[in-house]
Amino acid sequence: MIDIEAYLSRPYWIIDILPKQVPADGAGQYFAIEKYFLSSPCLDAIYQKFANVILKLNCYYDIMVGLADDDKWLVNPTPEDLIHSVLERKSLNILLNNVQAMIAITGDDHYMTLYGPNEETLEIITALAAAEGLHVWKPGM
Repeated sequence: MIDIEAYLSRPYWIIDILPKQVPADGAGQYFAIEKYFLSSPCLDAIYQKFANVILKLNCYYDIMVGLADDDKWLVNPTPEDLIHSVLERKSLNILLNNVQAMIAITGDDHYMTLYGPNEETLEIITALAAAEGLHVWKPGM
């Protein structure tokens, strides 16, 4: 059995459509814009970008994909199975074998969370995310 809680306790980064965290007291209309991006077809396009990042990441690392509320894991799923899982917008955990990192997708947000990457993994994910028009940032920074 995989101890997801151990991953969730590690330092984390956000893979997002925004380049940095929006300040709590910031000007602008964050919630109205968030609502827009959380609607179809915007969210569908964002999840396609998530799927693309994970597919490309699988070129560098073996991955295991599991539903957040299930103990079944797919090891290096086919591209079609991976895309299907992501685009269904289920809550997923993607483990990057051999580097002790995990990507979590909650299924209804415009971001993914990356837990515990080493420097090389963070660099690769940052480049892959940028190629999809996404940004990687650390909360509180």
